[in-house]
Formats: sequence, C-alpha cells, structure tokens
Amino acid sequence: MRLRLGARGSALSLAQAALAERALAPHAEVERVLVRTTGDRRSARGEPIGWKGDFTKEIDEALLSGRIDLAVHSLKDVPSLLPEGLALAAVPEREDPRDVLVSKSRLPLLGLPKGARVGTSSPRRRAQLRRARADLEVVDARGNVDTRLKRVAEGKWDAVVLARAGLARLGRLEEIVETFPEEVFLPAPGQGALAIVTRADDAEVRALAQRLDDAASHAEVLAERGLLARLEAGCRAPLAARAKARGGALVLTAGVFSDDGSSAILETGEGPVEAAEQLGREIAEKLLARGAADLIEADGA
Repeated sequence: MRLRLGARGSALSLAQAALAERALAPHAEVERVLVRTTGDRRSARGEPIGWKGDFTKEIDEALLSGRIDLAVHSLKDVPSLLPEGLALAAVPEREDPRDVLVSKSRLPLLGLPKGARVGTSSPRRRAQLRRARADLEVVDARGNVDTRLKRVAEGKWDAVVLARAGLARLGRLEEIVETFPEEVFLPAPGQGALAIVTRADDAEVRALAQRLDDAASHAEVLAERGLLARLEAGCRAPLAARAKARGGALVLTAGVFSDDGSSAILETGEGPVEAAEQLGREIAEKLLARGAADLIEADGA
C-alpha cells in the first residue's frame, strides 16, 4: 500500500514525520508531501501566530481534497474540533510533556539575574514565568526551535522556555538546563503528543494509522481536549492541562491564569479512561464555576 503523508517543512515537523514513517514502514510505502501553512508564512515574516489551526489548515485541506492520505501534527497545534470529514486516527506514545529552560549562562530559572530576558510566545508560559519570577523581562519569542536557540546563543535573550518533547525529537536534549516540574509549569493541552489525522471515511488508511496508537496517550489527550473544547471559545487566555493515565483511571489537572500570573484557578479530578472527554468537560465546568470565564474574557480581549 502506498501512502502520502502530509507534513510541514520545519525541522521539528520533519522529525515527527520521520517517526510516523518508520512506524508505518512495515505496513506501507510512505511518500512525504510537504505543505506550507499559514503559520509557517507568518513565522517566516516574524508575525504573530493566530489561534489554533494556523499550522494545520492547509494540511487539512490537502487531506480533504485527496492530495494526501494522512497527516502528522504536534497535537497541541490541532484545534479541539477537527474540520468535518477528518478524524484523529491515532495518538502515538507521548513524549515527556514538561517545559524546559535553556539559558546562555546555564543558570536555572531561580538563578537568573533580576531583569533577565526570557523568551516565549506562549501566553501560558508567560503567565507561569511571571508567577514564578515577576522580576524577569518576558519577551515575545517567534520562530522555530532552531531560531529560538540561536537567539539565546547569540545573547539576544538570556534564556528561552521550550517543550522538552521538541528538543527530544530534534536530538537536542543536551541544550536543557532545567526541566520544570508540572507543579511549577503545567503543560499545554496535548503537549508532547502527536496527532495522526486521516479522512473519517477512509477506513483502510484509518485502520493502518491506528497501528501507531497508544491507548494511554490517546486517553490523556482526549481528556485535555475535552477541557479545551469547553473552555476555548476563541479565547487566548493562558490555559494549561495535564492528564495522566494510571491503569484504568485518568487524573486531570488544569488551570487558567491571568496574563501577569497574579491570579490562577486550578482544578484536579479523576475518572475512567473510557470517559476521558467527559472528565475534561467536568473539570472545565469546575473552573468556570470558580470564575475562570472572567480570566478568559480578560485575556482573550
């Protein structure tokens, strides 16, 4: 069987595509098809990246038109509601979803000098940085992983916060100075996970893609995406979530933060893996009952 796998041209996307290709190789001949997305174009011009879908829209269109047969994405880039006609066929085993610090001085977060410039383009990371160190200067960090690391090496920034999973897939774990515990930096929904997306009605390709699925990782991200679907509503508020599969149960911790990190609403709950999305919605309702909507409206304005 011959499959056309859609991916972006960034180093990280290519590394992720290679992982999928190796897993599929015993079962199919895989041809890689590169698709340039809105997010790629905006990133190249140094423009702000929009909300969910900037890195997936054109690939989704290629799937729906039949130009490709399946796609591999960073799951945190995938909107909580897929376009009609597409399906999340598989979630391979998840990488460590924690955030990490890379610093030119090799100092950890608490060791950075007052006023140090720390780069991130994520509202979630910005809020949690300010929550941990209000004295730092948090600067907007655009571009791919290589670009961000280069700016630290050149001294334009003192440090940058990145996903450990991306550095692992690029073979650059030696760059990490500090891996943040989730109690300090709660990850983004879906962080560390990959999404294999197919056409919903393509039973043959969907069944083949499901060979890559890891049940525990899939349940975790379904819970996180269930929460996201209930809370997102176009908001750009700092939102974090981490589900952990433990046997037949899931434990989900989620939080919404004010942009300056001074306010946070956190909730934790547990449920069966079979009701992962329901658990996400239940935790979202608890956050809303405690005033999360006020933070969402303030930060999404």
